[in-house]
Amino acid sequence: MSVERTLVILKPDALRRRLAGEILGRFERVGLRIVAARLARPPAEAFERHYRVETLAPVIGRKSREAGTDVGGDEVAYGRMVLGWTVAYMTSGPVLLLALDGDDAIRRVRTLVGATDPTRAAPGTIRGDLGRDGIASANRGRRGAENLVHASDKDERAADPYAEADHEIALWFGDAVAANRPS
Repeated sequence: MSVERTLVILKPDALRRRLAGEILGRFERVGLRIVAARLARPPAEAFERHYRVETLAPVIGRKSREAGTDVGGDEVAYGRMVLGWTVAYMTSGPVLLLALDGDDAIRRVRTLVGATDPTRAAPGTIRGDLGRDGIASANRGRRGAENLVHASDKDERAADPYAEADHEIALWFGDAVAANRPS
């Protein structure tokens, strides 16, 4: 295993429901270390940079279809619309931004967090145990899904599998924190 650095965002619903301590404890109990943290209420423009629309819209459109939502004929257009709802949700209250590191941190965090859709997340995961919302109900309500946590992903097929985590950490904490990601 290699030591990695990843970004986690505790979303507005996690903070509104006072779950930050529970969620942080789960990360720390498996040996992940907080290397940077900041409580903030970023503007929409920051989340628009975070959610790279052209990359993420097709994924969100597909996940919406898989959740049973009628996305029409264009998953990408539907994904863009959902990203708009997500940005509105992410700016609805404060968020807790975290850079964590540890052995195989990206995969381990994503495993602890669980499936993006809390209704499909396994018991024992953060979203499976604590989630109350689902993608289908959020889409019906034309709002972002309240799924407690954002966690950077890792694409093993990409030339740089750490590109997403590095981009996100640099966006929220600057290059010094991202550049210090252990190899």
